[in-house]
Amino acid sequence: MRRLKINDVRTILTAPDGIRLVIVKVVTNKPNLYGVGCATFTQRPLAVATAVEEYLKPFLIGKDPDQIEDIFQSSLVSSYWRNGPVLNNALSGVDMALWDIKGKRADMPVYQLLGGKCRHAAALYAHASGHNFEEVTNNVRNYIEDGYHYVRAQIAISGYSTYGVRGKSRGRRTQQPISSGQRHTFEPTAYVNTVLQLFDHLRTELGYDIELLHDVHERIPPIQAITLAKGLEKYRLFFLEDPFAPEDIEYFRILRHQTSIPIAMGELFSNPNEYLPLIKDRLIDFIRVHLSQIGGLSMGRKLAAMCEFFGVRTAWHGPGDVSPVGHAANLALDLACHNFGIQEQHKFKEATRRVFLGCPEIRDGYLWPNDTPGLGIDIDEKLAAKFPFPKDPLGGGWEPIRKPDGTVIRP
Repeated sequence: MRRLKINDVRTILTAPDGIRLVIVKVVTNKPNLYGVGCATFTQRPLAVATAVEEYLKPFLIGKDPDQIEDIFQSSLVSSYWRNGPVLNNALSGVDMALWDIKGKRADMPVYQLLGGKCRHAAALYAHASGHNFEEVTNNVRNYIEDGYHYVRAQIAISGYSTYGVRGKSRGRRTQQPISSGQRHTFEPTAYVNTVLQLFDHLRTELGYDIELLHDVHERIPPIQAITLAKGLEKYRLFFLEDPFAPEDIEYFRILRHQTSIPIAMGELFSNPNEYLPLIKDRLIDFIRVHLSQIGGLSMGRKLAAMCEFFGVRTAWHGPGDVSPVGHAANLALDLACHNFGIQEQHKFKEATRRVFLGCPEIRDGYLWPNDTPGLGIDIDEKLAAKFPFPKDPLGGGWEPIRKPDGTVIRP
């Protein structure tokens, strides 16, 4: 029998929904045996593609795809400097693809290789937003009627750009303001005051049976984030997300002594030294990393196992700039990890569902797997090629958000 080896590694760049996605395909010398992985760093996709094609590919050709851990460890240090978002995403694309191949060889879904199911499906949280309190409330009610038990609530701040706000109907979120006013301007105090009023209104109208979430997205000064967290505590949020930037993680220690509000953090983390102190000191309640940002499924399973011993639940990052392949990897961990907390929802449009075959199914507020071996998902390369990256002078990067005086603030 021929020794199994890696014959080719290539990237597939596609944007069926207008969001730049990076997929890695690892091809073996066995006919029709290949795997796909997510390497999506949507703000710097071409840098990731270069890292895969020019550096990882020649390093991996001829290696045994069964040796997932060894390939992960040797690839991690092959650049000497490691754990940056570009290199981690490149590594993730390969790592997830190898797990996909392993599942196909075992004739099992990847979640079975991780220990099997702890649950039938993964509970989702949906995104509700609006121009005013009534609109947000109505959108939350719509999700409740659809079977959701968890909803993130965001509101537009009149005259300012607002993170996580959509238009009048449920649709894709935007970083652009939906209210009239200064296009890329944000004012922290107006935001804090409005959010506190929003959750008072939501609890008055909806009661406490629905689990509510909110994302600060690190935009406000740390001391104001502490004020916001303390003010929101009485409204019993399921979690408050990203109150601080990664540069300000020491504030989590202060926050823990000020309030018992559950905290989720992590989508910007790429280095273990960023999240390990928060976990071991029990300063957060949910880990929110972007799996491809930390290196893929191999790192995700290790991180989830560590979190279990410290009472931290998983809530993997799952917006539209996590590809359907990445969502399938999230779901594999959601099903297999006892300390699963919640999964972020994204409803892909029809074009993306045609490009990515076998997308996990959303039903009644849950994400359901299929039983196809591997990650259970594939990509139609010919169709993917019909959706090139949209033209953008920033290449996918975010335009800066500023205070009224012109100071750049965090995303």
